[in-house]
Amino acid sequence: MLVEVRVQSLGLDRSSDTPVVILQELGGDRVLPIWIGPSEASAIAMHLADMEFARPLTHDLVVSVLKGLGGTVQKVIITRVEKNTYYAELILQRNGEVISLDARPSDSIAVALRVDARIFAREDLLQQNSIQIADDESTESLREEEPSKVMGPEELKEHLRRLNPEDFGRFTP
Repeated sequence: MLVEVRVQSLGLDRSSDTPVVILQELGGDRVLPIWIGPSEASAIAMHLADMEFARPLTHDLVVSVLKGLGGTVQKVIITRVEKNTYYAELILQRNGEVISLDARPSDSIAVALRVDARIFAREDLLQQNSIQIADDESTESLREEEPSKVMGPEELKEHLRRLNPEDFGRFTP
């Protein structure tokens, strides 16, 4: 079974300085944290902050190419997690044909936000990997098992801007 979710916020896992996108089920309290890369977090944060650029960024380009080819994004489905890696499907439609593409959840979410497509997660992911939102009169906050400090788009953008290439480790093929 699929559960519709929305981007509730972006956070930063302080133990690893890794961005986390927090997906919350519509009409419910469960949230699904997915650790993502800095560039995808930046793309999501920029969209959430309604930032516009003179030239298209990568996810904007994907949307433009898709539209230029006569396709539309129908939805995104977060399908599974294996060895702490989440998987997603980007569901497209073109000329009446439905096409499912394997994609990273972070890229899929960044594209979906740009076209107002719905985002879904499998029910078992929300049951196994979710954290609960605590009720608080002043603000919503994560309970003690929180994996991250929730940041607003501007705070996350500033953190990502301050990162150095060395912060990501050395690539060895």
